Amino acid sequence: MRQAEDARSHTLQSKRRRNTLWFFAFVGPNLLLIAAFIYYPLAMNIYYSTLDWRMGSSSATPIGLANYVEFFTSPNGVTVWRVTIIFTVATVLGSMTLGLLLALVLNRKLPGRGLTRTMIFSPYVLSGVGVGLVWNFIFDPNIGVLRFAFQAIGQTSPQWFLDPNLNLLMVILVYIWKNLGYAAVIFIAGLQSIPEDLLEAASIDGAGPVRKFFSITFPLLTPTVFFLLIAVTLNSMQAFDLLRTMTPPATARTR
Repeated sequence: MRQAEDARSHTLQSKRRRNTLWFFAFVGPNLLLIAAFIYYPLAMNIYYSTLDWRMGSSSATPIGLANYVEFFTSPNGVTVWRVTIIFTVATVLGSMTLGLLLALVLNRKLPGRGLTRTMIFSPYVLSGVGVGLVWNFIFDPNIGVLRFAFQAIGQTSPQWFLDPNLNLLMVILVYIWKNLGYAAVIFIAGLQSIPEDLLEAASIDGAGPVRKFFSITFPLLTPTVFFLLIAVTLNSMQAFDLLRTMTPPATARTR
């Protein structure tokens, strides 16, 4: 009996070691890639922020937290925080709200819905610089396509690139358009995980579409909403390429 228990214990330990080795064999390369391309650059950014490194200079001077002190105490610091908060809140709410509405429509059995989903998602994978250049041409008040739409209603095209507030609005709209498909696809996946039996039972009980949405659909989408809230917020903080392309130097400091 004792020998059988020892053999079983040895077998379990060997299995655990083997599973551990397989775990690191499969997960290890991914962890190395994450460390190399995410955590190492992040650590280097933090390190560089403690240096005084002038453009064109081959050497840097350690200055501790002086850059952070200057940022939080300078007048431009307040402007940066205000614009960042406005951009983040507007893009997150806009992307998630419109993405949910699109998902509710595309989740139905409509002809060509697969192609429509692909078309809606495709802007998300495009380069931010490329998207910015195309939309710069569209919004251009002199030669842009949007100028003709304003002329059709008897209005002149706004100066999107000269007015800081209009420029911020323009960037927000373009960013929502670019990331709308991502939110819609994630919401569609969440909607398809909801059991049809619950919705059918609610319909039999006399619940309308609005009642079913707020009583069944949206509560069951809470994990999806929470995931998207984090993902879209993080994405909005990585929109430098689009912001840099669509924000002229003259309006870079939105008042």
